Amino acid sequence: MSIVIVGGNEGMEAQYEMICKAHGCRARVFTKEHGSLKKKLGCPDLLILFIGTVSHKMVISVTQEAKRNRIPVKRVHTSSASALKAALAECRAAV
Repeated sequence: MSIVIVGGNEGMEAQYEMICKAHGCRARVFTKEHGSLKKKLGCPDLLILFIGTVSHKMVISVTQEAKRNRIPVKRVHTSSASALKAALAECRAAV
């Protein structure tokens, strides 16, 4: 399962990837927008948005691209490791 994480803390990027790897997922993390994020998304199985630490502009552009490509979006309000684990567990249970 491939996951794209948008938002979060820069210092925790490696930890986010390790958590996803422990859940059997490949993850790409974008904490800041460097250029056009729409082109870098690709077609993951799930998009996780850390709402509390991402700009409104990034949320709008990413959700529009996700809607266009029919990518499910999971919105998480905090960017903690435990919130990511809970979101992954919830998405695994739904599949």
